[in-house]
Amino acid sequence: MSASPATRRAIVRFVLLPLALLTVVLLGGMRVRGADQALLFLPPPLVTLCLAALAMALFLRAGLVRGRAWVSADLPLLVSAQHALTLLALFFATAQAINSVLPEQGLLHWVFVLCFLWTLWQDQFQPWAVARLLRSLAVLFATAFLLKHVLLGALYGGPSPALSRRILNAMLEGVTLGSLDAPGFAPATGYVSFATVALYVGALAMIRPAPDAIDTSERLLEACRDLPVDEQRRLLAAIEDR
Repeated sequence: MSASPATRRAIVRFVLLPLALLTVVLLGGMRVRGADQALLFLPPPLVTLCLAALAMALFLRAGLVRGRAWVSADLPLLVSAQHALTLLALFFATAQAINSVLPEQGLLHWVFVLCFLWTLWQDQFQPWAVARLLRSLAVLFATAFLLKHVLLGALYGGPSPALSRRILNAMLEGVTLGSLDAPGFAPATGYVSFATVALYVGALAMIRPAPDAIDTSERLLEACRDLPVDEQRRLLAAIEDR
């Protein structure tokens, strides 16, 4: 509870952030089969790796991650290695977060992929601030989650074909050259995906553009703590006189 700001930043950077990203990597491919409630682990498709690469380029361009502040010859070797592994975990966590909200097969899979591709590609040319970028990504993942696990889950999640599912298949049969059948996953899959997306957005919020950068106010506070008690009192009295 009495840890210094530097200690708290180190805990977030070296413990909480990697743990959150690795958890996203694990949960992003987890599915619960509806027939027997068995756990399935689906690897990220190649297209999600391409989308994750676009997202990483967007992070660098928007300033969410400053490359030279994370990996540089000026940093200690172990620190640069740890930062590189964290960025690698961020890449795979992004791919798995996208994997979690993409339909697994069929036309809807490619519709979602095109929506992600179009959004991430357009964002490359926008002037972003970090806070606006985080809000935009949160809305993007939340929309994909609602469409897949709420809307499509209501159509395909039941044990027997719903009337709305049969109507949708009949309307789009000529376009898709078949039905819009989706794998039968249990409702628990939606809860796993919700935890994955929430944890991923939270991990993005924990990332500092420059891990070793310290705000001026924090630097002043740490310098004041190092002063003897009598000098701290004189400094406080001088501030109050102003």
